[in-house]
Amino acid sequence: MTAEEKAKYSREGLPKIKNIFTYSFNVLLKIIFLIYFGVGAMVLAIVVFPFLRIYAHNKDFGVVARAYVSRTFRDFLSQLSFFGGSKVIVEDREFFKNIHGKVIVANHPSLLDFVYIMSLVPNSNCIVRGGLTKTPLAGVIKQAYITNTTEFADLCKLCKETIDKGNNVIIFPEGTRSPRHGQNNYKKGAARIALYSNANVLPLFIGGTDKYGLGKKDPLFAYNPVERYVYDIQVLPEINIAEYKDLAEPIAAKHVTEKMESLIRSAGAEYPKTHSYQTYNNY
Repeated sequence: MTAEEKAKYSREGLPKIKNIFTYSFNVLLKIIFLIYFGVGAMVLAIVVFPFLRIYAHNKDFGVVARAYVSRTFRDFLSQLSFFGGSKVIVEDREFFKNIHGKVIVANHPSLLDFVYIMSLVPNSNCIVRGGLTKTPLAGVIKQAYITNTTEFADLCKLCKETIDKGNNVIIFPEGTRSPRHGQNNYKKGAARIALYSNANVLPLFIGGTDKYGLGKKDPLFAYNPVERYVYDIQVLPEINIAEYKDLAEPIAAKHVTEKMESLIRSAGAEYPKTHSYQTYNNY
């Protein structure tokens, strides 16, 4: 890890552990659920998906598979919430269920961001890190999602195909998890895909408590020192892609990227002023 990465992802600023027994329990709970998640993904790929292919018949297998994954994510997160490991705050769950044909972008503070968004928006595809195809999640990813190692021209076509069917595409424009300190540059890929697909961009902001233990470079045996994981997911103003269609593609992509970055960063800047982490304190 470079000095810059150490500074961006350090635990500096986090309070001391408030209750060592509760903290230890949460670390153990996190590890158990990570194993549970990995084993569940393998069961889906090896056992469930073959039956879904039979069930799908002439239906789009990807749509059927992702809807099923969304339901399993909801069950997984409900169990995690039951044991006190994590919870989500959203204003209108029905709104998320009725999102269609959008490019959904968000900041990316933790491992569970995609799981939470996918649980809320069942009709979504996602561009995931290619390296995950070398993990227990490989079978699910290869059969149902798009990896960022796909040639970009082919990736755009795949995204347009799924958006044209009324589905959504989830993209984290930073390309990696958001740092605890400082910022990552936003990549133009999400904007280029939205322009190619003629799809509006729906930015989300993921707030809540600090996700230490689920962030990039965080130790496996780590957890938020004083609070449970809370995901406060806020819907930001939609970006109308038609407003940029008259611009040359590189310029349009630049402006769309700047707009989504501005909306998400502004939400992040305002968040600590309007939300107290102590609101979520469960220790």
